[in-house]
Amino acid sequence: MTKMFCYQCQEALKGKGCDIRGVCGKSPEVSNLQDLLVYLLKGLALLSQKARIAEVDPGGAPRFITESLFATITNANFSEDDFVKGIDKALELREELKNKIQDSGRNLSIPDHDALNWKGSGTESFQEKAGKVGVLRTEKEDIRSLRELLTYGLKGISAYLTHARVLGRDNPEISRFMEKALVATIDESISSEKLTSLVLECGEYGVKTMDLLDKANTEAYGNPELTRVNIGTGSNPGILISGHDLKDMEELLEQTQETGIDVYTHSEMLPANYYPAFKKYDHFIGNYGNAWWEQGKEFKSFNGPILMTTNCITPVKKDYKDRLFTTGVAGYPGCEHIEPGPDGQKDFSPLIARARECNPPEEIETGEIVGGFAHGQVMALADKVVEAVKSGAIRQFFVMAGCDGRMKSRDYYTEFAQKLPRDTVILTAGCAKYRYNKLRLGDIDGIPRVLDAGQCNDSYSLVVIAQKLKEVFELNDINELPVSYNIAWYEQKAVIVLLALLSLGVRNIKLGPSLPAFFSPGVGRVLQEKFGLNTIGNVEEDLEYFLG
Repeated sequence: MTKMFCYQCQEALKGKGCDIRGVCGKSPEVSNLQDLLVYLLKGLALLSQKARIAEVDPGGAPRFITESLFATITNANFSEDDFVKGIDKALELREELKNKIQDSGRNLSIPDHDALNWKGSGTESFQEKAGKVGVLRTEKEDIRSLRELLTYGLKGISAYLTHARVLGRDNPEISRFMEKALVATIDESISSEKLTSLVLECGEYGVKTMDLLDKANTEAYGNPELTRVNIGTGSNPGILISGHDLKDMEELLEQTQETGIDVYTHSEMLPANYYPAFKKYDHFIGNYGNAWWEQGKEFKSFNGPILMTTNCITPVKKDYKDRLFTTGVAGYPGCEHIEPGPDGQKDFSPLIARARECNPPEEIETGEIVGGFAHGQVMALADKVVEAVKSGAIRQFFVMAGCDGRMKSRDYYTEFAQKLPRDTVILTAGCAKYRYNKLRLGDIDGIPRVLDAGQCNDSYSLVVIAQKLKEVFELNDINELPVSYNIAWYEQKAVIVLLALLSLGVRNIKLGPSLPAFFSPGVGRVLQEKFGLNTIGNVEEDLEYFLG
């Protein structure tokens, strides 16, 4: 019996969709509540649009829409209570906006749509309603596919926009597009052609959002720079920070100064090591562990408390559940959540107190890994890079950005990196890097063969690098560059990165380890024919495809 339906991530059961329980660990109750929340956000987006027409302030609706979409990303929040509260808040904001619009004197009618009128009370429970408004409510397969592709792209945008806002950067134009796109997904009259156009426009706004976040990060913490990151451990108790939020990183480092507690990054927080602003902290030791999916064993051996700042939580084990704290949109039942205070700052003293009770981390590896090759650092090496290309020392660049995951099929990316010719360079961002960033792949005339730009949002840096190289080599088309794209994906932030690349005209991307389950045959065919998008094959065939 179907208890839920979710196919937004790469682990969708049997490549079709999770219908009993999420492979990610999401319960059917949480999955259904997420579906209902997203449905209500679409109605709220329509009212926010109406409010702007009525020239009244939409209030907290745009920010709530963004943060709530972010909370529904794979592995961000597993708390049923949090989504019940979110639904209650959506209903409250909806009624507030209705009253504002009606009181504006503009005589604007409120559309008679279920997403605007369902009361959330009476005999129909949240769970019952959720079963009627989820993914499968759209009967036509191609329309469903386009609606979900657009929605997942918006979820990716919401993540990056939330991080930018935390650092004081915003662009109301992005919120207005998000509202327009959300409303389109509940418009029964909209055509597949219009939805396809919106999907590509979503990619354009993905570029704008990643640019916004790039500026927010670099203005706050400086341009990432070439850095050798320690992967060993110190002798003090430690706090491990995972996820993506650099503001949380800053506040944690500030509050742990002179406490005798060391701080380590994990998974996608690794690139925090590359920012100049964080290097002044002597108790910032380095990176512990690997990609998100290995946290079950690595959080246990770390011994100290863990702060999960965003998505990438796996089902929490009892070995460390009393040491795992969440903040921001992240949440997990039974784990303490850190909320910001009235001044917007977060108090991490509970983690510090817990760390004092813990043993130092168990060392699981030693040595260093090199990173920090965002667009600023690579452009500083531009002359050297261009000369290496002109001389033939570098034959080709491979963009291998994206996500890692636990499936055995992802060994493909390690093997692919190992078998690349010695005159090729890997450009990477996101946790996909953990498949090859600890291999000894050497360098080309002093240029490391793995250039890590940073987090998944720093895939933007790889686009900037490609565009700059296009200018340097006086080419008309980005696809004329000696750059190939072999992208790994897992969740919705990777979806917006893909749409961003397509919006920039990048063609012939290989995507893996499998194509999204939410690509209908018709939508997949359009993407293949128009953009040359294809799934990975075996390593030897794909090397021939890219290098032949």
